[in-house]
Amino acid sequence: MNKELELTSIVKRKKPGYKKGQPHKIFSNLLNQNFTTDKPNHVWCTDFTYLFLTDGSKRYNCTILDLYDRSVIASLNGKEITNELAINTLKKAIASQPKLTNKLILHSDQGAQFTSKDFIDFCESVNIQQSMSRAGCPFDNAPMERYYNALKNELIHHYHYHNDEELNKAINNFAYVWYNHLRPHTYNEGFTPFEARNRKSKILG
Repeated sequence: MNKELELTSIVKRKKPGYKKGQPHKIFSNLLNQNFTTDKPNHVWCTDFTYLFLTDGSKRYNCTILDLYDRSVIASLNGKEITNELAINTLKKAIASQPKLTNKLILHSDQGAQFTSKDFIDFCESVNIQQSMSRAGCPFDNAPMERYYNALKNELIHHYHYHNDEELNKAINNFAYVWYNHLRPHTYNEGFTPFEARNRKSKILG
């Protein structure tokens, strides 16, 4: 593109299509685009996105954010977008938090993985209340859209990933190190999620 400066353009791959399954159950939108909460581990949001390796094969990432400070609670990759990947990500999120005393709301879109019987049964077994965006309305899950936009624009589109090990390592470093501990967030008034949580906990005593 520019031989002297060695500039190259970043070309986004075409978004792959998803197979839409028959939902077991669809839940009401409990948030209605109110993405604030005054307690940690009170409202989480989740979603999937697609990724590519250099050979063109697709991978899928499922991430869960805590709306309290926008921290990444859990992130997992898989070769397929499945109920199992969604459940395993939620299990990872629960295991990462030592105290889940609040009534936890998990907000998602109406994707087949989140409306499946397996996922719904698991949420009920761990006392999690589901909430869902309106069909075809990404603004109803805007924090997840912002996170994935940051992930792709700040990391994914700038590097090549030859295998799962490289991809997993890069995403984990982005989520748990860069995003949670080093990257300032406008929602947190310029503090990182880690700093914001510590400040809030001190204020609350």
